Parts: sequence; structure tokens; C-alpha cells
Amino acid sequence: MNSLVTAAGALVVLTALPYVAFLALYAWVRPSGSAADKREAEPSVSVVLPTYNESGIVEKKLDDLLSLDYPMEKVEVVVVDSSDDETPELVESYFAEREHPDLNLIREDDRRGLAPALNDAYAAAENEMVVKTDCDSYVAADALREAAANLADPDVAAVTGQNAEVLGGSEVEAGYRGVQAHVQTLESHLDSTLIFHGPFSAFENDAVVPLDPESLADDTELALKIRRGGDRVVFDPAIRYKEASHSDFGKRRLQKDRRGMGLIRLLVQHRDALGKYGKYGKAVLPFNWWFMVISPWLVALSVVAVTAAAVSVAGWAGLAVPAALAGFVWFGQKDLLGPLQAVYAVFDSQVSLLHAAVELLRGKGDGTWEVDEELREAFD
Repeated sequence: MNSLVTAAGALVVLTALPYVAFLALYAWVRPSGSAADKREAEPSVSVVLPTYNESGIVEKKLDDLLSLDYPMEKVEVVVVDSSDDETPELVESYFAEREHPDLNLIREDDRRGLAPALNDAYAAAENEMVVKTDCDSYVAADALREAAANLADPDVAAVTGQNAEVLGGSEVEAGYRGVQAHVQTLESHLDSTLIFHGPFSAFENDAVVPLDPESLADDTELALKIRRGGDRVVFDPAIRYKEASHSDFGKRRLQKDRRGMGLIRLLVQHRDALGKYGKYGKAVLPFNWWFMVISPWLVALSVVAVTAAAVSVAGWAGLAVPAALAGFVWFGQKDLLGPLQAVYAVFDSQVSLLHAAVELLRGKGDGTWEVDEELREAFD
């Protein structure tokens, strides 16, 4: 057999093997719902909302928060703002005639990045449960009650939820989030999940610790540090939010690549956790290392190897392989792949993670974020 064909086949098998093992484990465990022992609870809540030039949407976000099914006399909203528009004035005006919830507005003179801003907000949060949410997201009315029920489990100190509806209608993101929800449900039932989501993450105030000022994955970093402190951190699909996303291949790079950079850097920084902390370090972290750090390079090598093998066997006709891949990407970004859309979504995530790894190797990445006006319109 052609050595290139053998090598290409071996690379494809090596790349796919951990995913097959994960599917087998999922079929064996059959996880569903939250892994926490949920109990009815009604703690006081500090909602942390970081803002930067959100004048077009901040009032809608505040409307969303005040419509939550929770006693507002038990809620404070901590807004940490670094805007150079009228966002802080709009926030102050919004709360001016309201008795509840309480407002704590922290104005930053300089834009230092998200992690330092969150450190200030978390330090100012006074209530028992701290909820971080993003300005360009909507949260389900029962989200606070579902989060409180999870944190009532004495072994659980943090919980996150799922993107139940992708604003803007991106089937690529919907497919990826669907896959991710299954992954995080299994992780939580094994021990704890890794990734926490900006639109909604809840923490016990006593468990909150300072973030790395250069962090690009602040929510996930906090959850990882809490798990390393001895408490579980879980995913509950009953906690729902809505967030906007693109399907277009190029536009997704701005949104997804920065997230990928933050997650890869976080895994490398905490590589000493591998093999520790029960199944979290023995199963959850290794799988995420594979998916985020190793697999993207193997996927790229597999594409090159399969193309080379096809050319060695069929001559120039072997270039049909990259042509087919280009067609797969084109149809995928147009949300036209039907049942294969979820497969494309995973492939798209691998592209983001590969590009993120390259950018990190080039020394790129800081703690500030760029406003995506098109996604703001989808939120609006």
C-alpha cells in the first residue's frame, strides 16, 4: 500500500479515536440534566455586568435583568464600566427612580481589560450568590432560581448554563452549542465541567478568587480555580440564555478565535492539574487538552496528508479532496448542511483553535475585547 495512504489513514484514526471513546463513554453514562443535588433556595444575589460602549443596548439588558423571576429586594446590580459613550449615564438614569434592585456603578478611568474590571466588580459584590452576565445576551426568567438550586448543593460552588437560542439564527453556532451541551453534561456527571459561559455563570461569593489580569477566559478561569479549591463546578441545561453569533466563516474568526486563545492559554497555565482532582484531572481536562490543543493540529495534518495521498494515487484529480473540503466549508457557513451542520460546527471550532494557537505562539492576545456591531444588531 502507498506509504502516504497508510500515513493518512493512521492520522485520521488517531485524530478520531478520542472522539469515539467519548461517544462510547457518553452512551455508557447516559447523563441528563444537572449533576447537582438541586434544592429550592433564595439567596441574595449580586449580578455583575461589565460594559463598554453599550449605549445602544444597555437599557434592554437592564429590562431583561429586572424581568427575572426573583425578588428584586434581594438583588444588587454591579455595573463595571469603561465606556467613552453615555453608557454609565444611561445606567444611572435607569435606576434613578427605582427602589430595587440596588445599583453599584463602578466607573473605570482607563480601559484595562475585562479581567481587571471583573476583579473590581467581584470584590464589590456583597451578596451570597454572584452572577456574571454579558450585556449582549438575554437570560431566561427562571435562571436565578435554577442557579440558586444548583448552588444549594453543598458540594457545588459554581454553575453555568446553555445557549438555548442563537440570536441571528446561526445554525453553525447552534450546532456547536448542541454538541457542547452534551459534552458539558457528561463532564458534570463525571465530576465538573471546564468551560463557563459569559452570558450566565453563577458562583458562591465565598468561592470567588481573583482572576489573572491578562485572562482571556475569565469565566472559565474562575470556575477552574474554584474546582482546584475543592468544590465542584457544573453545567445545568435548565439554565438558559440567548446570545448572538455569526455563521459566516470569516466573521466567526473574530468572535471565536479570541475565546480559543483564552482557553488554550488557560489549559497551559494549569497543566499541573492534569491527573489531579479526581475525574476532573483524569478525564475532563485530558479530553479538553485533546480537543483544544492537540486535535486542531492533527485535523490540519490529516487534511494535508489525505490530500497528498489522494494526489499520489489519482494525480491531479486528488485535488478533489481540498475542493470538497472547501465546498463543505461554503455550505456549512451558509447553514445548508442539514444533519451534517453539527459536524461542520465542530470542524469550525477546530479551525478557530488552530488559528488561536498560532496567534498565541506569535505572542498575540490581550485582555480587551472589540465590539461587534453586527452582533449588537442581532441582539437588538
